[in-house]
Amino acid sequence: MSMTPNLMFKKQGWIEVICGCMFSGKTEELIRRVRTALIAKQKVQLFNSRLDTRYGIGSIISHNQNKVDACCVKNSAEILPLIEKDTQVIAIDEVNFFDKGIVEVCEKLANQGKRVIVAGLDTDYRAEPFEVTAALMAKAEFVMKNHAVCTKCGNPATFTQRMTKDTKRIVVGTTDAYQARCRRCYRKPKERKAK
Repeated sequence: MSMTPNLMFKKQGWIEVICGCMFSGKTEELIRRVRTALIAKQKVQLFNSRLDTRYGIGSIISHNQNKVDACCVKNSAEILPLIEKDTQVIAIDEVNFFDKGIVEVCEKLANQGKRVIVAGLDTDYRAEPFEVTAALMAKAEFVMKNHAVCTKCGNPATFTQRMTKDTKRIVVGTTDAYQARCRRCYRKPKERKAK
């Protein structure tokens, strides 16, 4: 049986994952799905990590400046107490910024009959999987991997190239710090030796 995530079956919950590299349209797709749910008169609640301050706090904003209001939380434990009983759709952007508890939160919500839509990076700047995104992809009913355009050659891009020398795993930034790259043009950063 073929199903699309735009359908809502009575008391049937599920998890949808939208993933990919930087600039692949993940947030844009999340916003599109949220707007479709709102047109269908479904009650939606949106969440984002407080770490994501690129375009302001209190909303989910795509690189194209499409915007929807959202509740900013500092960790996964803050989400469940904020869910209203009649909410049908829960959307979480930048899921890769959350702690591993986000996987259990998403499963609990889906088991309660909610449609859970998450968007986030599947790999970091070293091309290593983000554990929470990988776990959610394994548990989700629907997974969409978006591609960007390689800024060097124009081929489909699936890698995030960090343009700064920062070695922290999570560094919030946009085109000032990152570029989308294809497999051929991506260069994995060299390991820095501890002094």
